Amino acid sequence: MARTIAKDHDQKREQILTTAAKVFATEGFDRASMAMLARECGISKANIYHYYDSKDALLFDILETYLRELRDRICGIDIEGLTPEEKLRRAVAETLQAYQGADHEHQVQIGSMSALPEDQQKLLRGYQRDMVMFMRDIVASNASTVFEQDPEKLRATTMSVFGMLNWYYMWNSGAGTAAREEYADLVTNLTLGGVNGL
Repeated sequence: MARTIAKDHDQKREQILTTAAKVFATEGFDRASMAMLARECGISKANIYHYYDSKDALLFDILETYLRELRDRICGIDIEGLTPEEKLRRAVAETLQAYQGADHEHQVQIGSMSALPEDQQKLLRGYQRDMVMFMRDIVASNASTVFEQDPEKLRATTMSVFGMLNWYYMWNSGAGTAAREEYADLVTNLTLGGVNGL
């Protein structure tokens, strides 16, 4: 007889993902064990195996869930009818807000994604690429003539925007909404000022 799924299955799975991301981020993926993860989750080792058959499967689910939801949120930003500058302001601000509360997942992405098989990394890099392309198109709309002549400048500018956002994310993770909005304005102004100087 097939085993039934508990009513709180999704809630427990989410709790495991959140706790495991914290353990992987603070202890390191290589040093973490399923026994350690179960203990931190407050469940038995047998119970954690009911959800995930390996530490690798858990790592992939953390990153796949995090990056897919981040991609969907960022690429789903409503920029319809906005000017190129307004599009950039909204995209930068929403991206920085989307990062809020995901410190551990972000650290795991940076430090442990390479532990996954290549096919899984390829899927995850696809989510990252979607976000970069979304931002790239917005950046390009602010200086289309310049970037049409020099696509490498467009790539460098786009990645510089993400670099500024990631710097803030890593060093000001506890910042609230207002502080993030203020920094998003700074990034946008720096980007637009730099683009206009190209």
